[in-house]
Amino acid sequence: MVPLIRHDENEQAKTWSQVFSEETKKQSIPVITAWELNERMYGELQGLNKEETAKRYGKEKVHEWRRSYDVPPPSGESLEMCSQRAVSYFRKHIEPQLQSGKNVMVAAHGNSLRSIIMYLDELTSQEVITLELSTGIPLLYIYKDGKFMKRGSPVGPTEAGVYAYTESLALYRQKLDDRLH
Repeated sequence: MVPLIRHDENEQAKTWSQVFSEETKKQSIPVITAWELNERMYGELQGLNKEETAKRYGKEKVHEWRRSYDVPPPSGESLEMCSQRAVSYFRKHIEPQLQSGKNVMVAAHGNSLRSIIMYLDELTSQEVITLELSTGIPLLYIYKDGKFMKRGSPVGPTEAGVYAYTESLALYRQKLDDRLH
């Protein structure tokens, strides 16, 4: 399959992204962009590095803005606000695709992904603020019977022995597989 990516920034970008053959169009994976999955807006902190921001507002305040769930930076969004738009989009546009049996890949920014994971894993606001996501490492969720099951990363281990099977792990994996079939 060939991903179909469209950029609407200018005419040249539109021209470069056109798919010209009907055969190529049949092999394309549609790419849908949605502003609701954008990174949270940091308002007056946008474009500042951590050091500049700490000097201007104080280290403790910056830490509170970056790691709290419901405290937004000046003229910006809290994680809670980001979560409202990202999860709403997920429920309205992505879940119906999954319910119809389609596979969906979501590529988004850290805080919008963190918000969706909060929803999928039923995390509390305290749990989500400590959630660390690895850049570029996909997470796999299986949707079955109206429920999401986290299966970890579909990518192989990065260190030897990370996924070494113990008897209890093998039984756990088998239970997950049984629930899927």
